[in-house]
This record gives sequence, C-alpha cells and structure tokens, in this order.
Amino acid sequence: MKNLKLEMHFAAAAALCVAGAANAAVVYSGAVNFACAIDIDGTYINVETGQLSSGPGSGVPGWDVNPYRASSGSGMNFFSPTGGGMVSAAAGVGSAINLAGGASIGSTSNFSSSTTTVVFGSGAGQWQYGTTNIVGFRFVGADGQTRYGWMRFLMGAQPATGNLVTRTVVDYAYESVAGASILAGNTGIPAPGALALLGVAGLASRRRR
Repeated sequence: MKNLKLEMHFAAAAALCVAGAANAAVVYSGAVNFACAIDIDGTYINVETGQLSSGPGSGVPGWDVNPYRASSGSGMNFFSPTGGGMVSAAAGVGSAINLAGGASIGSTSNFSSSTTTVVFGSGAGQWQYGTTNIVGFRFVGADGQTRYGWMRFLMGAQPATGNLVTRTVVDYAYESVAGASILAGNTGIPAPGALALLGVAGLASRRRR
C-alpha cells in the first residue's frame, strides 16, 4: 500500500509538471551569444522576431532593446522605444538594475522612461565585470500590447580606462501573455529534477500494468 501511495504521489507531481510546461507561455531565445557593438549606435534587438543587428535602428524594424556605448560615462547604456524601458532603481529614472535570478519583472516594477545606464560595483543591483548580468525590460509587441522579459549579458573585464567594456547578449526570454509577469532567468524549460520525476512516474505506471 505504501508503495502504491508513493507511486501515486510521484504521478500526481509529474502531472503537475507536465501541465505547467504545457501552459507555460515563456518564449525563450535559446543561446544567442551576440557580441554588441561598442559605439553610440550599439545593437538593436527585436525580441519577438529574434533579429539583432549592430548599427542604426532602421536596420531592425520594431526593435525593443538597444544597449549602446555613451560618449561619456562608464559601462553601458540602454535606449528604449516608446512604451519600453529597463527595470531601474526608480520609476522613470535611475540605473538599470542587475537582477538576481528569480526576481519578478512585471507591472509593479520600476522602469526607465527612455535612456538609462548601468552602474558597476559591489552593491545590490549593481553590475559586475567579467560575468553575466540580467536586466529586466518591458516592450510593446507587434499587437500593441505590453509584455515583460529579461535579457542576460556577459560583460567583459573592467577596462583600464574609458568605457570600452565588451558586452555579449547571451540569451533572453519574454512572457507571451500580455501584461503577465516573468521571473528573471526563467526559460520555460522544465528543470532536470522535474524531468527525472516524470521518468519515475512513468516507470511506476509501467510497473502497475
């Protein structure tokens, strides 16, 4: 009886995992690894079409995110189209925050209005050299509705002078349901533990038969 109850528990848990995966609406880019241009134009990214291009924004119709190098300052800046914006320290102002994995990005987040920079340091929300950093963003989709997403950047080593730190778009994801929040780093792909649980449930089912 105990074994049967345990098998039923595994099967129920696995069913929940499968249902969650089926209902998930996270759109994940997969590995991108695109080296961004380090100039005033930077790189323009349309997250819905997956198009990335360095150069003027006219090369990427409907672009949503634009990391670029300012003529002064340090690190990296972002420019956002109307209705877009990066998760920032305060609404309309402040730097673009380096988010911890699992942080919620949605309508209650603070977003920059158009232009924002990143700040490197050891404090909470500050960016780090020589590792990956996650920024949250919002964008207006092709249907005119606001959606939320995250984007991961691999930043280069701290430069000796100036702000020529390299930056690479590693991957990104967004929630396809308009207005729905997304968690930073969520790819919508089931964790290995969930897949293992599904395998155990399948084995239990075969044993009962």
